[in-house]
Amino acid sequence: MDIDIKKDLTSNWFKLLQNAICDDIVKLERNKFKFKSTSWKRNTKKDEGGGEYRILSNGKIFEKVGVNYSKVYGKFPKKFQKNILGAEKDPSFWASGISIVMHMQNPHIPAMHFNTRFICTKKNWFGGGMDVTPAIKDINEKNNFHKKLKLMCDQHDKKYYIKYKKWCDEYFYLSHRGEPRGIGGIFFDYKKDNFEKDFKFVRDVGVTFQMLFNNIIRKKISKKWNLKEKEKQYIKRGRYAEFNLLYDRGTKFGLQTGGNVEGILMSLPPIAKWK
Repeated sequence: MDIDIKKDLTSNWFKLLQNAICDDIVKLERNKFKFKSTSWKRNTKKDEGGGEYRILSNGKIFEKVGVNYSKVYGKFPKKFQKNILGAEKDPSFWASGISIVMHMQNPHIPAMHFNTRFICTKKNWFGGGMDVTPAIKDINEKNNFHKKLKLMCDQHDKKYYIKYKKWCDEYFYLSHRGEPRGIGGIFFDYKKDNFEKDFKFVRDVGVTFQMLFNNIIRKKISKKWNLKEKEKQYIKRGRYAEFNLLYDRGTKFGLQTGGNVEGILMSLPPIAKWK
């Protein structure tokens, strides 16, 4: 398959998913709260693509949720290209993806994160995943979340869930604190064996996230909470911010490749606390 067709297929899917997930979020908010949309360009002097990030703040359910779509191209800075697969000798790249971070009003509903992307250098590959960060433990929710992820992964390859869960557990870990960020999920990168199979899996990851966040929110939408539980959430959000600023590869990639700063940092919670 021609590389331009692959680029069109993937970027169109990420845009479609952005629209579908934003529609779901607005429906959960009973159409009383809307997204604020901001379009951006990677380079204002020449065409190097760009994207659109959408943020909904201070809703009844979502304290802050960001849904970011991007399609960018150009050349990596020299100091950065040696760290990118396929860019060691040629800095040219093309990348498209969708990234979502949800921070909730109700501390019983976990923060949720999802992203998928397709990157082209001299190599072409998919990456992405999803994970959940609760402030208050819920074993049933954790078990059900991983059960659904395993079912989805198993439809593609029986080895995926164990492999990508382990990768997620190791990646979303705050080594300076010796603790995981949340209850994990799946994480994968450099997926380049078979475009048709890999793209089908990436689409399924997106649809599964859409189903999971709807189910998790609807189950707890009416659950009562108190200020002590809200304080727990603020402290957990502090950990979330630490990870994204210290370790997250997506944050570093976006900032080092001329991405939109506000769109990249939308993952940070609106309010966080440290003891």
